[in-house]
Amino acid sequence: MIFFGSLLRSPHPYSEYSSFRALLHVAIKRLCQRYKLALSLAVCLCLAAPVHASHPDVLLETKIPKVSVATENKAANNKVTANKPNGNKVNDSSAAIDTPYNEDTLTIENVKNINGLAPASLWQPELSEPSLYALLDAEFAADRDDKRRAVSIYKQQSFKEDATAVFERALSLSLRNERVEDSLQFAKTWQDQNPDHVPAWFYVAHLALRAHDYILAGETLNRILRYDPRADLSEILIGIYPNNDDDKRELLAALQPLDSEQNASLSVLKAGLLYQFNEPEVAIVHINRALERQPDYVPFITLKADILRKIVTAETVINYVSQARLRNPDSKSLYLYEIRYLLDLKQSEQAWKLLLEAHSRFNDDSEITLLAALVSLDIEEYASADELLNMLAKSPAYLDQAYYYLGISAERQQLFDQAKYYLNGVMQEDLVLEARRKVVAFELLDNDIDGAIATLEKLRKDFTVFAPDTFVMQADILWQQNESDEALRLLTRAARKYPDNEMLLFARAQLLDDKEDYVVKRTLLNHLQALDPSNLSYQLSYAQLLLANERSSEQGLALATAIIQIRYDDPRYDNDLHLQALNVLAGNALAKENYQQVIDYLQTPYDVLPTLRSGTLLLRAYQGLGNNEKVEALLADLQQRFSFGQHNINDRIQLY
Repeated sequence: MIFFGSLLRSPHPYSEYSSFRALLHVAIKRLCQRYKLALSLAVCLCLAAPVHASHPDVLLETKIPKVSVATENKAANNKVTANKPNGNKVNDSSAAIDTPYNEDTLTIENVKNINGLAPASLWQPELSEPSLYALLDAEFAADRDDKRRAVSIYKQQSFKEDATAVFERALSLSLRNERVEDSLQFAKTWQDQNPDHVPAWFYVAHLALRAHDYILAGETLNRILRYDPRADLSEILIGIYPNNDDDKRELLAALQPLDSEQNASLSVLKAGLLYQFNEPEVAIVHINRALERQPDYVPFITLKADILRKIVTAETVINYVSQARLRNPDSKSLYLYEIRYLLDLKQSEQAWKLLLEAHSRFNDDSEITLLAALVSLDIEEYASADELLNMLAKSPAYLDQAYYYLGISAERQQLFDQAKYYLNGVMQEDLVLEARRKVVAFELLDNDIDGAIATLEKLRKDFTVFAPDTFVMQADILWQQNESDEALRLLTRAARKYPDNEMLLFARAQLLDDKEDYVVKRTLLNHLQALDPSNLSYQLSYAQLLLANERSSEQGLALATAIIQIRYDDPRYDNDLHLQALNVLAGNALAKENYQQVIDYLQTPYDVLPTLRSGTLLLRAYQGLGNNEKVEALLADLQQRFSFGQHNINDRIQLY
């Protein structure tokens, strides 16, 4: 049996005839037997060559006639009644399609250049089998990128007798060059004319699923299952899974009436859909049926584990996956499934031990080595992490990742010189910026301002894509050194070089004074909000500007209040931005001497996630209320947490 996926992905069982090379071989063989046809072909090619050479840009429409099936008698002759595999008789009729010219044709439309058409009908009589000349002409057309002509000719010839290989080539070309709906219509028409050709059922079922024609798909799958209840439907189901819930529901509705008890692939598809629609109790029945047929097939095992996670305890799921892993000791996928599930359960120690076991079994697998190293870092097993990462560094493809995480390991062990060495060696583009950011933090920790700026300048030279980031980081260093004017000049020069970079514009706006530079800052923030109206950072900065110049600004209060009202489960929610908005509102309340409102805004956030800015505002509020006990307690806490009142550069380090 021929499955749909084999059309493009694997050799056809009839490989002797399924490729163009095989068709040419057959053509040459037949031409040797039919010297008159060979002579005709030679004359045709000689006459056709100048036409194509002299008119290379002739429109496709001039080469492909629009042909209609003419008479009722002809249509009646196309009707085929055949015995189905189960004995039922079906009356199928072929739809109107492009057909070769013959005596029954009444009209030919849109033929403006008859010289552009293949003159097969002029040199040989209409054959009941596919025309060898027409197939050659179609392949030449395909080679010249005249795909429409090639598809049209192949479709025409596929409706001749003994044209299975021609049909498959026609369908292959159609899939590459036409809409899936057009390919489905062609396949269905051909299948109606050839009702006993079982592979065509598979083609139609697959295309119907891809075209979201779930009624036709269900009917065709039912026919296949009546013919062979255990038919392998895996090729049919590849690439057809719907993306939206409505299509998934339609597909499930089409599959539900089908008897899938003996068909593993169909049972799995039902189970997956039911699982997504939160019906795990029904889904488990279908996945168990599939596992009865293929008990050690890993994708079936992991799907059952996913379903079990909704209806049984975590311990039961772990036991099930562990037993399956023991039965399949060479399955990397089952190891990774169990490890990731343990990590989801926050059982990092157990996951780490299983990772070391997997690493010993798959010692050449870089993915497992990297995962084992990361979990080692997470549970502070630094010796294990360093050993695994040094092994990983021997692979050129993983060298940068190994160096990056060796730098992280050294940082956590406070081996800053060693961390700088590894992080300076990272050159992978998606890691290099964060690596150099950490190097800059280490240099600032040593109060090496020149070294930090030199690192940024080198990064800017080596990776121009990160130039705006480096300018912003350099400006921040200058600002921390009380060189605000120099930082502003740097960002102004950078903005001229990168005029459309929002990061530079926003950094420049933040350095401007809310009152002295009000007009310029407001212009910049209005421009940024026009570029990205949904950016909450721009809105909050604008709110702060408005409230700094007018404490009762309704627009400023509305913008800041809207940000703190965003729920934590909203995709727009950002914890840092939420706290910044609270600080803006608290600062405005403090300016109005509304001390209790400051405390209402910030006391709970400070208890949960204390920051220096929030603590300072709270301290001033308690001072305003004259609550000396709270003032002393909060002052001691700030000094302990943030070395309040001292120059503490450690706060600049962002740990991994």
